[in-house]
Amino acid sequence: MKNIELLAPAGTWSCLQTAIENGADAVYFGITHMNMRDNAGNFEINELPGIMRYLHEHTAKGYLTLNTIYYNRELPKLRQIVSAAKDAGVDAIICWDMAVLRMARDAGIPVHISTQASVSNYQAFTFYAELGASRIILARECALEDIAHISRQAKEDGVDCDIETFVHGAMCVSESGRCFLSAQTFGKSANRGRCIQPCRRLYRITDVEDEENAYVIGHNYVLSPKDLCSIEFLPDLIAAGIRSFKIEGRIRPPEYVKTTVSCYRQALDAISEGVYTPTFAAQLKEKLAKTYNRGFSKGFYHGLDADWISPGPAATEVKIYCGEVVNYYTNIQVAECIIRADGLSVGDKILIYGKNTPAHYHVIREIQIHHESVPSVVRGENCGIKIPFQVRPGDKLFRITDAKEII
Repeated sequence: MKNIELLAPAGTWSCLQTAIENGADAVYFGITHMNMRDNAGNFEINELPGIMRYLHEHTAKGYLTLNTIYYNRELPKLRQIVSAAKDAGVDAIICWDMAVLRMARDAGIPVHISTQASVSNYQAFTFYAELGASRIILARECALEDIAHISRQAKEDGVDCDIETFVHGAMCVSESGRCFLSAQTFGKSANRGRCIQPCRRLYRITDVEDEENAYVIGHNYVLSPKDLCSIEFLPDLIAAGIRSFKIEGRIRPPEYVKTTVSCYRQALDAISEGVYTPTFAAQLKEKLAKTYNRGFSKGFYHGLDADWISPGPAATEVKIYCGEVVNYYTNIQVAECIIRADGLSVGDKILIYGKNTPAHYHVIREIQIHHESVPSVVRGENCGIKIPFQVRPGDKLFRITDAKEII
């Protein structure tokens, strides 16, 4: 268990800090316009030193995703990024383009082969290992028996290369995410990190001889898979030889990172301590269901679920924007907030995060206006709320409610 890594997504500074605060051993992140999640907040090249300094101060690792395909015109920028990554102390580069692999190897930066390479057999695994890869993120379509075979064979042959797989988050209807639907329909290529996910929509079939004769395809979003959730069979993944457990979600919000990282951290710790049970796993799965998801599936680990189609978003809790922090008085731990939208009441569960503030939940115990306690506040009012953690001006304030209450 000492060699098991929990790897979290970091699409923004808030997500990065949230991941570390909740127990991630490492994070993966991208540079603007140069990775497979172009819609994430992402980072600029000049932020690399600060990112790596923060991570290393917290005994965590940082992996830079240069995991899309690149053209000749982009090679100079790639060289600039790789050079900056080396100077900043980036722990590894995730890639599958051979140009990136060569640059990273020449710079002496460890290489992790992206799942985009679709490595799903031992021959492909050893090919990349011989090229210098220290870790390979296997194709998402691999079953546990495939992974165990690769791991076992690598150990027997003395191949020094770790296995990483996804354990939670969005899945793609296409093999290893190599899809052209977004590019064909909207000119936004998934292989360049710009997918707008037309697969997540509800489709219908139309009679070509009578266009008024159209049918919605059942009640399902036929191209939209459920999210992967492996919290209930993590011991099987460890036994198969997986050494890095990766959570998907660089375009998802900080509260998603907080919930998923904390749940998987608790599960891995419980396994390490010998107290992991099916009941505990089920409780963690219930917590995972509160944050954004499309329903849960076991993915391909045990063969694709018959019930793998997502009916759409399925979180049991939702956030409602209320306002933002105006000031925070550290000595008395009170946040001055302005209510710009939905109101708040004593007893409400709230969520706060910002550009440089990790996600935190809190239950309101008291609200004050002009130093007088009040039961609630409405749009347009300023108020004081006791907050036992550091927040900053501009941080967003949300009320958390049961999803059923807003249907």
